[in-house]
This record gives sequence, C-alpha cells and structure tokens, in this order.
Amino acid sequence: MMEPTQLAGLIDHTLLKPEASRGDIEKLCTEAKQHRFFSVCVNGIWVPACRELLSGSDVRIAAVCGFPLGANASQAKAFEAARAVEDGAAEIDMVLQIGHLLAGDYKTVEQDIAQVVRMVDGKAIVKVIFETGMLNKEQKIAACRASEAAGAHFVKTSTGFGKGGATAEDIRLMRANVSPHIGVKASGAVRDTATALAMIQAGANRIGTSSGIAIITGAGSTAASNRAAAPGESSQY
Repeated sequence: MMEPTQLAGLIDHTLLKPEASRGDIEKLCTEAKQHRFFSVCVNGIWVPACRELLSGSDVRIAAVCGFPLGANASQAKAFEAARAVEDGAAEIDMVLQIGHLLAGDYKTVEQDIAQVVRMVDGKAIVKVIFETGMLNKEQKIAACRASEAAGAHFVKTSTGFGKGGATAEDIRLMRANVSPHIGVKASGAVRDTATALAMIQAGANRIGTSSGIAIITGAGSTAASNRAAAPGESSQY
C-alpha cells in the first residue's frame, strides 16, 4: 500500500475554475506546501502569484495551455506556453487540437503539439491533454503516437471540463502506446484514494485533481467519485 506522502508526491494539486480568486490560489499553494504535493496546476494568469507564494518550496508550477478546448491557433498556444514559463511555470499542460484528431488529421495534431514543445524546449515539460471521453480507441492511440513524435513528455486523459474523465482502461491503453520514458497523467474525476491508486496501478505516473487532500487522507466517497456524469455535466477534476 502506498504511503500518503508517496501518493502526495504524484499529485498535481489543481484549480482551474474560471471564478478562482487570489484567495483561492493562496489556499491552493498553502495546501500544496503543507501536504507536499508535486505541483499546483493553474490557469496562466495565476502563475506569477504561485511563484511568489511557493518561493522556497519544492512545489512546482504547472500551467494549462489552449485550455479547455484545444481549438486555439498553434502560434497562440506556443506564445501562451512561453509566457507561462517566463512567469515561473515548470510544466505546461496543453490541450491538443481535438477537432483535427477526430477528423483523422494526425499530422496537424502532431505539428500543433510540436510548436508548443519547441517553444519551451529545455525550460519546461509538456503534457498533452487528449479529452479521452470524446475519442475512440484508435484516436487515443493516434494521440499517443502524435504526442511522442512531437516531443511531448506526458500524455494526459482529460481537461476535467469535457464529458467523462480518467479511467483505468484508458490509462492502460495510453501506457501501452507510449515509450517507457513518456509519463501518463490521469485527470478528471479522480477524487478518492481508491480511484487514485487504481490509476497508478494501471500505469499513471501523475494524478491531476482538486481532491488531493481527500485522496491522501482517505476522505471522500469512492461511490460518489465514480458516479457517471450526466450529459453535459463536467467531471471537474
């Protein structure tokens, strides 16, 4: 059984709600330091505040890019990523171009990812968000291959704002279709210890969640966290 401190070291403590305030970010960073989470994951506007609040700690800063739709121009994503890194982010969680992926235009998907990777090369790692709830098996595999070919460092299940969320089945599929040095991040509807451990057992190297404290303390309800989202309902990390 993994110890709580070990589990905490795999968690990106996440706050991506549009209504998040400075006070909410302060709370997030305080919790991340107290519980020794791997990182905080925030929208780019909050990266400078996180850099200030986390100064002197080992907690990293991850910023989302092209979030949550992935439909931005590649140049805009690259600029957004570069600005976040300049402000203090060490990791970029970008959403791939879902529409092009669904259309089978895998080369364009790869090129989109590659622009972001090149922009922050040597300065930050890049995680690619698939939105797996929208994809079939073939498309998930294609997204894995495009991400690795583009130089990304992680593949990631979900934004938390689309339909569905992380599943152990998807984690196993993603793990099997990237090289061992590529990480796999489970995000979306991971809200309790049992679910987090199931994702790790399936092959996840990192967990993205706003329920990190519940996960490491054993609080929360597995039944509630595994409840299927109603049509149009976001899983919200």
